[in-house]
Amino acid sequence: MKIDSEDFRVRPGKKVKLRAWPTSVKAFFSSKNHYRSLLEEHIQKLSLLQSMLYACDQNAVLLIFQAMDAAGKDGAIKHVMSGVNPQGCEVFSFKHPSAEELDHDFLWRTTQRLPERGRIGIFNRSYYEEVLIVRVHPEILRGERLPTRLLDDNAIWRERFRSILNLESHLHHNGTRIVKFFLHVSKEEQRKRFLRRIDEPDKNWKLSQTDIEERKFWDEYMKAYEDCLSATSTQHAPWYVVPADDKLNARLIISQVVVDTMASLKLSYPATTAERQKELQTIRKQLARA
Repeated sequence: MKIDSEDFRVRPGKKVKLRAWPTSVKAFFSSKNHYRSLLEEHIQKLSLLQSMLYACDQNAVLLIFQAMDAAGKDGAIKHVMSGVNPQGCEVFSFKHPSAEELDHDFLWRTTQRLPERGRIGIFNRSYYEEVLIVRVHPEILRGERLPTRLLDDNAIWRERFRSILNLESHLHHNGTRIVKFFLHVSKEEQRKRFLRRIDEPDKNWKLSQTDIEERKFWDEYMKAYEDCLSATSTQHAPWYVVPADDKLNARLIISQVVVDTMASLKLSYPATTAERQKELQTIRKQLARA
């Protein structure tokens, strides 16, 4: 069964209700070997496209991953991007902002990490944290040293959405293609994965009491994600809601979306002009005499 990226894209202007979006869909693979074969096929295509992206040096690609804890962001990034040349790809994970970052606007720290032309940038969490976790935990917002007049509970989120939309529009019109993934995991599947982190010693380090405390805010997070996805999925910077209860299936969906996105750039290796051919023949003669 072919994966259609459009099945998972949030249409611009669509009011998102996450209860209507599945956390699990029928598997696109029939066995583990079939899964590996499909993922390898995607990785090979992605590797070729990334090579052409690097050679052309005109566009950049920014992949943004957001999700609840244990949804599989790290694994998806690791497996999907495994065939990409490290020289053409950078991954940044954004944790709690530093004192220096808090002295700037909320987009400052991520703007510094945007990919150069010819490269793929990956944000594991991103500036979207500022309309998600900060919205669920308003005490974080109060610690961001904003002028008191800007802390209106309703207006600030509209203004932040507008800032994000303006940034993404600016990036798009300057050659950066943006793709955003929300890995949609169910609360029950998250519970099972947390339990596995207890049962498997090599995963113990992945679980903390903070993770359990955050589960108490599940409904608040879902509401924040719904508003975020509804307000910021655009034609040039779409959100994809990826069913994430099956990690393998999620990786196939993500890799297909990335391949489709990069293919839409109509990439090719730079054409060799007559003047360049002449230069290369001159170099050949020099090498023949060396």
